[in-house]
Formats: sequence, C-alpha cells, structure tokens
Amino acid sequence: MWGYYVELAVRSSRRSKALTTLVIVLIAVGVATSMICYAVFRATTGDPIPSRSSELYVPQIDNFGPSKNNQGEPPVALSYLDAVALSKAHQAPRLTLIYPTKWGVTSDNPLASSMSLAGDAVTADFFTMFDTPFRFGGGWSTDDDNRHASVAVISQRLNQRLFGGRNSVGHDIQLDGHAYRIVGVLDDWNPRPRFFDVASTGPLSAFDDTGYLYIPFSRAVDLKKASATYYCSANGSDPDISGWDSFLRSECAWINAWVELPTASDVERYRQYLRNYAEEQQRTGRFAWPANTRLRGLMDWLAVQRVTPKASTLSMLVSFSFLVIAMVNVVGLMLARFMRRAPEIGVRRALGASRSAIYRQFLTEAATIGFVGGVCGLALTLLGMSGVGLFFEPKIARLVHLDVPLVILTLSLAITASLASALYPAWRAARTLPAWQIKING
Repeated sequence: MWGYYVELAVRSSRRSKALTTLVIVLIAVGVATSMICYAVFRATTGDPIPSRSSELYVPQIDNFGPSKNNQGEPPVALSYLDAVALSKAHQAPRLTLIYPTKWGVTSDNPLASSMSLAGDAVTADFFTMFDTPFRFGGGWSTDDDNRHASVAVISQRLNQRLFGGRNSVGHDIQLDGHAYRIVGVLDDWNPRPRFFDVASTGPLSAFDDTGYLYIPFSRAVDLKKASATYYCSANGSDPDISGWDSFLRSECAWINAWVELPTASDVERYRQYLRNYAEEQQRTGRFAWPANTRLRGLMDWLAVQRVTPKASTLSMLVSFSFLVIAMVNVVGLMLARFMRRAPEIGVRRALGASRSAIYRQFLTEAATIGFVGGVCGLALTLLGMSGVGLFFEPKIARLVHLDVPLVILTLSLAITASLASALYPAWRAARTLPAWQIKING
C-alpha cells in the first residue's frame, strides 16, 4: 500500500512540476541554513572530553572580597596560597594545577632552530585526569612533582619539528636555557574547546590549539616562570608587588585548578571542604567576608566562561526562524497542491476510499517530497560549510564538518518539516465531499 502511495506521489509531482519544485527548494534552503548554523553551534558547544567530563570540577574561592570580585562571583582562578593548600589537602582522588607559560625552546638537534612557544605548567595528575593520549612514553609521576624534576612532555607537533616525528623520549630540550628530559610525546590531542586553562587564556582563546609542551608546576615556580595572565582584582587595580616571593604570597589569582570527583557524594564532600577552608581563612583574619566558594562541573564551567561565540547562538536562532517561515509558505503551497486535486479525491471517495486512506496518501506524498528536499538540502549544507569561514573565525570554521549524525538529522528534519507542513492541507483534502465534487464536475 505504501508503495502505491509513493507511486501516486511521483505521478502527482510530474503533473505539478512547478509547485513541487518550489516546495523542494523551500525545504532544502530552510533545512540547509538550519543545519549549517547547527553544525557551528554543535562544534562550539560540544563536550571536549565526553569520557571524563562528568567527573571533572573547577573549585573557586573568593579571595578578593565583595568590594573587588565580579558581582559576587569568586575569581575564575586561584591564588598560589589557595592552590597549594588545596593540593596538599588531598581531599579529591586527583587534583591538577595549571597555568599557561611561554618558553624559548632549543633541542639537541643541531638542525632545529630555537623558537618561542606556548605551553603549560601542570602537576602530574593532568595527564590521567584529561585522558591525554601518548605516542611515546608517558607523563611524569607525583614523585617527580615533589622532587621538582626537570622533565617535560611535548606535543606531537613539537616532536615533529625537533625530531622529525621519531621517538624523542630520553632526549633533552632546552627551555629558557635549562635542560629538560623528555618523558613523553603526546599523540594527536587537541580538545575543543580548550577547556583546561580557559580561565587564564580567556573565552576568545577557547578554540586555539593546545600548547606545545608541559613541564612540572613545581619546577616552573622554582624558575620564577610567570603566568601568561593573572588577576589581582576584578576591577583591574593591582597591588604593589615587588619580586616573585611577594607575588606568590599575594592574593593575585593565576592558577587553574581541576579536581576529579567520581561520585555525587565526593562532590558534596569537596564542596563542604571548600566552605570549611574559606571559613578557616576568615577565622585566621585573611578573609574579612563570609565564605564564598563554587564547585562547577566542566560543562557548567564552559557555560559560565561563555566560550560559545554569541554569533553562533544568534545565527542558529535566526536560521531556525527562517525554517519556520519556509514551513509556513510550504503549508500554503501544499494546500494549493492538494486542493487542486479535489475532483480526483472525490472520485476516490465515491469508489470507497476512506478519509484515513486519503490522509495517508497525502502524508506519504509530503514525506516523499521532504526526502527529496532533504537530499537537496544536504548538497546545499555541504556547499554552505565551505563558506563558514566568511562569517566565523578560521579556528572555528575548521571544526565544522558533515558527518553521519548530521546527514541523518538533515534528512529527518526535512521529512519532519514537510510532514508538519502537510498536516492541515492533508486534513482539508481528506474532508472533501465526494457527492459535491461529482456534481460540480459533471
């Protein structure tokens, strides 16, 4: 029966080529516009580490106070005093401290020139917590952190530059004139968005590539390696800081902290620990305000940091509004298409066809047109994705791609939109009175 309805749809389309073509074009353009914008939105709001995101949290402690913080929100990073205290407390199964740095890099390869590259100073748990894949070797140990060891993990890109992609574990590189032994080479690891140090790099850098190298946090502090960014108050007024030791003792916030909390009870215990810690700082006189702390999960953290470009959200809303307008026009075209066949419907009803049979016939016809519109929409979507770079930054445009889920969604949306637009026209057509149509058409 369904095959018969599809055959009727094809015959009807041949008789009404102009109307059919216009419906297909409207559906294809509406769906393609929506899918292109959705692809951009998906790329900028995706989970950067789906396997672990539900266990990763960012602790925040207000060490600025209500007169200097951001409308009651604690600083996005931690001071050195608080970061070290949280690390020594061992209240979470894993904790990592991170801050971005820049290094002058040379190697024992005489053919590789020196260069200035960005990286991160991190603690040993970084690699386990974030499931970083390794091509060669691995991360360093907690004991290396405690010994302030001169070790490094480098990216695949840096390994290619310095060693031609060979296994460089055991080789030395020079960072700002100091020798570091390579213990690991990362494989292709470039999470989007770059979530782990977004508090320091800022939302505008959330879709930049990850750094070229990673060294122990403790070693970077020993070398007085300054963070690429730091905040001493929300209003930008920095205190008078003279020297590195004074900076470490200050309330400047510059360290990203992440904790791994596998269960809900772990989360609640750590949240209570943060409150207790802040209350203790108040009792000692360091804080002159009530405890103000936060513990946010990864996806909530990205939302708070506003890493999704506003243009992405706005374009998606506009595109789906355009799809709704296209559907309204399709309703009118479907109504004209179906009602011009009233004599045919009247004859079929007179010969015994039920209203439900007429309804199924026209909905099958709408679904068939929707499928064709979806296929055309796929072609337009693929074409439109090549032009995303005209409206978004290249680092975002290169994340947009057509994959199997998007193909399925495009076809499903086209068919659904076509069926939704055909509901009222099909209902009107099914209510055609056979006696009246036979009478007026002789």
